[in-house]
Amino acid sequence: MKKEFYAKPEKVTEAWPDEFTVFSWQDFVTAIPSPLFLITTYKSNGKENACMQSWSTFVGDSGEFICIIGSVSKGGHLYQSLKETKCCVLNFPSRDIYDKCMKTIENNGFDDDEITKSGLTAEKAKTVNAPRIAECFLNIECEFLWEHEHFEGSRDVTVALKATHICMDSDYYDENKLGRYGKAGYIYNIHSPRNPETGELMPDCLGALELYK
Repeated sequence: MKKEFYAKPEKVTEAWPDEFTVFSWQDFVTAIPSPLFLITTYKSNGKENACMQSWSTFVGDSGEFICIIGSVSKGGHLYQSLKETKCCVLNFPSRDIYDKCMKTIENNGFDDDEITKSGLTAEKAKTVNAPRIAECFLNIECEFLWEHEHFEGSRDVTVALKATHICMDSDYYDENKLGRYGKAGYIYNIHSPRNPETGELMPDCLGALELYK
C-alpha cells in the first residue's frame, strides 16, 4: 500500500545532531542509490585534493558527455580548487580499494597530498591540470562548466562538468572479465535508509548492480 508523506514522519529521527539540516529527511526515506567516486584536483598550494562524492548523474548532449555533480560544499577544498583550476578528474574505484579511498576523508588537511597519504597512487591527467588515481578502473577528466545554488543562500551548489578524456581498464569494460557491473564494478552509495513508519535505521551501506534482463 502506498503512503503519503507531506512532512517528516514523527518516528523518523536524526542519527546525529543537525543531520536533517545538513541533508534532508527525504534523503533517508527515499534512500535512492547513487554511484560512488572520488573527485580529484590540485589545491592552490599544489597538493593533491581528493573528495569522496555521490549524488550525481551523467548525460550525453549534442556529442558532449556532461557530468552533473549534485552537491558540492561551498566551504570545502573541492569547491575552492574547482573555482581556481576549472578542472578535475572523476575516479571510480572498485571495492578492493574502497577503504583506502575512505581514508581521504581523514587525510584532508590543506597541506596533505590526500591521494598519496591514503595509500593510493597519483598520476598526471592527460588533458587537464588535475591528478588521477591510478588504481581506479575508470577516470573521467573534466572541465568546469558552471555552478548553481540549489536555492538562494544554499550551503551547497550543483556543478556541471564536461568530459575531455576517458581512461578505463579493459578488464572492466569487458563483461566476460571483471566487468563494470556486479561486485567488481561500480560501487553504489546507499545512504542510511529509514523506515518512515517505524523509524528503523539501516546503516550506510554499499551496493552493486545485478543485471537481470
